[in-house]
Amino acid sequence: MAISLTENAATRVKNYLDSRGAGIGLRLGITKTGCSGYSYVVNYADELDEADIVFEDKGVKVVVDADALPLVDGTEVDFVKNGLNEAFSFRNPNIAGECGCGESFTV
Repeated sequence: MAISLTENAATRVKNYLDSRGAGIGLRLGITKTGCSGYSYVVNYADELDEADIVFEDKGVKVVVDADALPLVDGTEVDFVKNGLNEAFSFRNPNIAGECGCGESFTV
């Protein structure tokens, strides 16, 4: 089981945590929502909970709740800029389908 980061994502997290002056890494989760069933939730982790699983890639800790891990296992997190927009994006091998707008997915 693993979550990986591209160089762009690792750099974004490191820079944000440095400018913020606090935090231990990136927290990746899911929530039931959208037209396809699940949506990603991305936050910066300030602490660990008992149910958290911690991965480390490119010097960045990625924290995932154990309940969410089966749905995101093997995901590569990227950070992309498109014009004025910038956001994390995900390459999740568990996805069976996505909604038309790309905001939610099914497994």
